[in-house]
Amino acid sequence: MDRIFSGIQPTGDLHIGNWLGAVQNWVALQDQFDCLYCVVDLHAVTIHYDAASLAQRTRDVAIGLLSAGIDPERSILFVQSAVHQHAELNWFLTTVAPLGELERMTQFKDKSQRLESIPAGLLCYPVLQAADILLYRATKVPVGEDQVQHLELTREIARRWNAMFAAEAHWFPEPQPLLTTAKKIIGLDGHAKMSKSMQNTIGMLDTPDEIWQKLRPAATDPARVTRKDPGTPTLCNIFSYHQHFSTEETIAEVDIKCRTAGWGCLDCKRRLADGMIETLAPIRARAEELKRDPAEVDAILARGADRARAIAADTLQETKRRMGFFGAS
Repeated sequence: MDRIFSGIQPTGDLHIGNWLGAVQNWVALQDQFDCLYCVVDLHAVTIHYDAASLAQRTRDVAIGLLSAGIDPERSILFVQSAVHQHAELNWFLTTVAPLGELERMTQFKDKSQRLESIPAGLLCYPVLQAADILLYRATKVPVGEDQVQHLELTREIARRWNAMFAAEAHWFPEPQPLLTTAKKIIGLDGHAKMSKSMQNTIGMLDTPDEIWQKLRPAATDPARVTRKDPGTPTLCNIFSYHQHFSTEETIAEVDIKCRTAGWGCLDCKRRLADGMIETLAPIRARAEELKRDPAEVDAILARGADRARAIAADTLQETKRRMGFFGAS
């Protein structure tokens, strides 16, 4: 069976962009592949962060994943820093990672432009991503389009390492992308990708009132100025959310009433809120149970780390042996 690895940063409670863009897909893949899912806290410290809240944010993301359907019996769910082999393999791979390619990474260029002093960890972020994937010799990685460039670098690093240290060409597999079906989820502002840093999100665990209060001022069709103006649903970000949270009948009704000015944008948003609340209710209920028992969440993550370490230790030992380290034969 093909093995999958994917990770998510510990940003706290997940939002619907995370859920639609990644987590739903992760849940479905559990029935098809050998899956490892990781809260990548080592990645989170490559830029300025709040150390006091890191552990809680890590647990909160794990709760979100479990609530959405990640099953620790069918997948391995763990925290990155609990498996020290990630950091060790990361160092080995920096010895073959091409500097020029790291400097050309789009995300590095975007983030570094906002910083007065650029930490080396930000530059080497994609090498750690490669270590995450190659440590488990994963063959497929579910990614969005914005991560394809990083995965291509992982493949290049695997090729370079194999050429230098592996008699067989593909000891480290060159992982293939599994593109998620959901495209980039635009935030409530109607322009930028949904992101906590942009404050344009709806939380996966938000209460019904919180969902409605966030939807009410959300951007709609910019050409529709008054309630009497007909709209163009395909230009409206709210209509794009309906595709994920509403029935086909509701979507058809929204389409017609928007184009004919049969109702206003608030009517459209109220229908969307109803669909979101109903869809997310079971996830929120499960999360409330888990939050009341953080020790069980920690135990799930500990068991996942034990299982991950068993795989990672074998890979790292063989990596060290092939690189010629003393005592690794």
